[in-house]
Amino acid sequence: MNRRHFLQTSALGFGWLGFSTLAAQETIRSSKRVIFLCMKGAPSHVDTFDYKPALLAADGRPGPRAGSRLMGSRWKFQQHGESGRWISELFPELATVADELCFLHGMQTEIPAHPQAYLQLHTGSSQFIRPSLGAWMNYGLGSLNDNLPGFITMTPASGLGGAQNYGSAFLPAQHQGTRLGTERRAIAGVELANLEPASPRREQRSELDLLRELNQAKLEREQRDPGIEGLIESHELAFRMQNEMPHVLDLDQESDATRRLYGVGEGRTDDFGRKCLLARRMVEAGVRFVEINHGDWDHHANLGEALPNSCGEVDRPLRGLITDLKARGLLDDTLVIWGGEFGRTPHAEGGDGRDHNVNAFTMWMAGGGVRAGYAHGASDELGYEAVSGQVSIADWHATILHLLGIDHRELTYRHAGRDFRLTDIKGEVVHEIVA
Repeated sequence: MNRRHFLQTSALGFGWLGFSTLAAQETIRSSKRVIFLCMKGAPSHVDTFDYKPALLAADGRPGPRAGSRLMGSRWKFQQHGESGRWISELFPELATVADELCFLHGMQTEIPAHPQAYLQLHTGSSQFIRPSLGAWMNYGLGSLNDNLPGFITMTPASGLGGAQNYGSAFLPAQHQGTRLGTERRAIAGVELANLEPASPRREQRSELDLLRELNQAKLEREQRDPGIEGLIESHELAFRMQNEMPHVLDLDQESDATRRLYGVGEGRTDDFGRKCLLARRMVEAGVRFVEINHGDWDHHANLGEALPNSCGEVDRPLRGLITDLKARGLLDDTLVIWGGEFGRTPHAEGGDGRDHNVNAFTMWMAGGGVRAGYAHGASDELGYEAVSGQVSIADWHATILHLLGIDHRELTYRHAGRDFRLTDIKGEVVHEIVA
């Protein structure tokens, strides 16, 4: 496998990592864990967080495409908090925690097609099978709790690359994401299979020991087999999870006030609220990386109705998550990330929709060592293209790893004769957003 392993200093809190001690010491880890709120389908930045009064003034004028017309946002924007961040009226609840948010208005990606852009968002590559962001984090840092997975994904997209978005590719199989639920099905009542032991613990332990011996013997004969290695690890983790995971998934232990904070049990916010509350319970219990998937934000038509519905489903849970993490002392070392694979055009599509835009879109972060109440970068006056503070997906990945104390250039894995990394040969840390 040719991995370089170094035991990092206990002050940094690292386990066994594939990068040098010097690289780890060059950064100070502000974050221990990540919650990635992935809005599949690409939210419209010019209707949510990127205020464009010039676009409103130009409403109805010819757009760049033949027959297209510019379309100003129909929703009012207002400055919020001491930081004065501009937020659309579509997010009244999230606006109350504006001073916790760090906006990246100069986001850019490469390909204006959902499958490729979505894969690049998750793996750094739109073409090749590569480990996902969560898998790289799990490989580099491991779980904070040996009885739980280091990486969990909730209701991931079945298309747009499917399992590649949470897979481990050529990294050891145990670093892939543990899937909870399926796309387009409510998370309520979802269970992980086989959490209830089929036999008494002592008998189960004996059975697993026998399986481990058989698998280990086969592994010794074949010297290396990632499938068998992953199987051994997954059997052991599953056995340990039976004790702790049912407790983590039990939302009945939460108070009525906490459930209301997330919008659980309140119509359209119930599903996403449950996911956010589960994410908080997971990171609190020691899961390193949690991804929550929500969609569809691909609003080519019916923007006037579809966008408020999408925002309404996530608005209260987002505020609840940030508020709850802060109240429990978890926000400072939990990096919360919100966004999709690209943005939308300032001109209309079909009269009441917006097309794909890879040249400018907005994502935001909170907690985890980012500058609170800050906005980085800007798109042009109409929102077509980022004109300052441009952030590529490789830059975004490099910055996330930096906030976790990892030099993205040093977190590598040797495969097929060369050292691979999440950012490949690209990526610059956006130091301006680091607190």
